[in-house]
Amino acid sequence: MTPLLRKFLGMNWLIFAIMMALALFGVFAIYSATYMRDDPVVLDFWRRQAGWVGIGMVAFFVASLVDYRWVKWGALPMYLGGIAFLILARFIGTRVYGARSWIKVGPVNFQPAQLAVIAGIMVLAILLSQFRNLHPAIRLLLCGIICGAPMLLILLQPDLGEAIIWVPVILGMLFVGGMPKRYLICIFLLIIIVIPIMINFGLKTYQRQRITAFVDPDLDPLNSGYGINQALNAVGSGGWAGLGFKSVNSQVEIESLPQTAVQNDYIFPVIANQWGFLGGVVLISAFALLLITCLIVAYRAADDIGVLLCVGFSALIFTHVFQNVGMMIGMLPITGVPLPLISYSGSFVLMVMFALGLVNSVWVHRKAVL
Repeated sequence: MTPLLRKFLGMNWLIFAIMMALALFGVFAIYSATYMRDDPVVLDFWRRQAGWVGIGMVAFFVASLVDYRWVKWGALPMYLGGIAFLILARFIGTRVYGARSWIKVGPVNFQPAQLAVIAGIMVLAILLSQFRNLHPAIRLLLCGIICGAPMLLILLQPDLGEAIIWVPVILGMLFVGGMPKRYLICIFLLIIIVIPIMINFGLKTYQRQRITAFVDPDLDPLNSGYGINQALNAVGSGGWAGLGFKSVNSQVEIESLPQTAVQNDYIFPVIANQWGFLGGVVLISAFALLLITCLIVAYRAADDIGVLLCVGFSALIFTHVFQNVGMMIGMLPITGVPLPLISYSGSFVLMVMFALGLVNSVWVHRKAVL
């Protein structure tokens, strides 16, 4: 048996099975959210998503079979590339939902923030695993520099949702990376202090309106509160088992959800409306099983960098799921964050599948000689 075949047979197939089930269901969900539209570009979204899933599968298998320790020399170039694309987006980026956050290359659109987050996790994993003997304050300063640059560029787009994603990812990796608890407590308290300052002085007017709509959705129901109200209506009207696929006069069929974002940020209300509470529970349970499997891989990892990669990517997926579902059921303000593997997001599907491939590589190479 060749080493490559041995690696292939030794992959964590549960990760692959859950990932593909979610990704294929995402393609179906995008179709179910857009089938009634007249725009041929919108009608083609599910086919484009299927193409990205196919590319993501290739990235998953390549990342799974190549030893994950390549990140020691490959992470920094990816990180610098992500920073360069974020800077480029400031000048030639395409504006979507008020943020200049996408770069168009021919027929392909991609969001540099997602590449920067994935690469940032890889660089943080290297720093926290290879420099444990540094003073905690120095390690924390270096982590702040690594994360601060892309976060600032993302905020300048402005894309508050993608910037917020960094916070739990960083805290989770610092905790697992051995940062003293007193430092983590100080960071947590600092975040609490900064939040009201940011809300009052650091946000755009429309971003503050979203927070106001979160507190009182009925204050401006036709403008800032429209999205959250329609999302709650769609989720609530789905009931226990949902109204069914292509059901007549459903919130999806009458196109009451924000049509510019129904296939990405608002995909969960579509699923809840058509498949009900049971469908939502099954979807969230699938994500929970995926995350538990990733954490088991972290527990079995051969070294610290493997642990940190698994924890970082798990925190990334968890935060996206929590934030996307939370803002659709009124737990969090609307910030524009896609649901991993489900929302129409193209390059984000590729990045998530690549990240899960690295997690799988940690499993495949857990017994490799260091």
